[in-house]
Amino acid sequence: MEFFYVLMPIAGVKIFWPGLIILGIGVGIIGGFFGMGGAWMVTPGLNILGFPMAFAIGTDIAHMAGKSLISTMRHGKFGNVDYKLGFIMLGGTIVGFEIGAQMVMWLERIGQVDKYVRYLYLVLLTLIAWMVFADVAKKKRKDREAVAAGKVVDKLSTGIEWHKTLHKIKIPPMVHFKEAQIYCSAWLPIFVSFLTGWMAGILGIGGGLIRMPALIYFVGCPTHVAVGTDLFEVMISGLYGTATYTYKGRTELVAAMIMLCGAAVGAQVGTVATKYIKGYGIRIAFGLAVIGCAISIILKMLAKAIPAYGGLLDGSATVLILGLVSAMSIYIFVRMLAGAKREIAAKKAQVSMAG
Repeated sequence: MEFFYVLMPIAGVKIFWPGLIILGIGVGIIGGFFGMGGAWMVTPGLNILGFPMAFAIGTDIAHMAGKSLISTMRHGKFGNVDYKLGFIMLGGTIVGFEIGAQMVMWLERIGQVDKYVRYLYLVLLTLIAWMVFADVAKKKRKDREAVAAGKVVDKLSTGIEWHKTLHKIKIPPMVHFKEAQIYCSAWLPIFVSFLTGWMAGILGIGGGLIRMPALIYFVGCPTHVAVGTDLFEVMISGLYGTATYTYKGRTELVAAMIMLCGAAVGAQVGTVATKYIKGYGIRIAFGLAVIGCAISIILKMLAKAIPAYGGLLDGSATVLILGLVSAMSIYIFVRMLAGAKREIAAKKAQVSMAG
């Protein structure tokens, strides 16, 4: 079994390298599909595979930056990126990220980084899962009420509409974002980007885990534009994060390169899949993935709390996180193929009718 383990020279630990490849390919697909680097799975995944938490954070950010660049380019071709919105959010993202990274270094010095980062992950994942499924439930209730009243169901309607309240705040300068089709105070996306950047620096994520839902629920972006614009932000914050964590000596480039090889392929699949799976299909899949990730972190924490079952719980956490990534990737890939087949069949039908 020694063949399946490789020594990470900077972190000084031996890692199961097939696990890195599974994470790379799977998170490439998932990241391109959900509009995020997938670090919300990779950071705990790397920690579960054996990386100390600070190294898991730095290594994931390095792998994420390259993958997000590929996904952003693909989304740009589909018109899913609001570059104006992305650039306005850039300053807040970088400032928030550096504050978060400095907090991680402080927690590492006092020996508390693993505990607090895991607890923060759990709280965040719980809140996001609640928000996503509350939104879906409210949307379905609105649709049922519309049908009962004999009205046509609005396909563009949403459940949670916090952004409508926030858009009433008219603090200058007011800005129109063409691709996102929204008009709001520039301070709204700046504030959102600062908070998501701060969380990203602490958790070792590009911010997509919180920025994608924040763009939908607080800024008011359509889901597909939130996906593309968020990936643009993930790319920028990821490049900055790679530089700052490498300078701090917490980036394992060998692992990052192994994952990036798989992620480069996976990101192409995930991005194309958003062409065929829209709106609430993306949100429901995202919510399920969040719940699975939270369970894996709980198992890892229980392994330390109950040493007698530590091996079993650790193994279960590893199987769950890798299984989750694999299952979600297969689901997205299958849905993409089905959508592509329908599109080809429709084009053939048009050609035959024209002939």
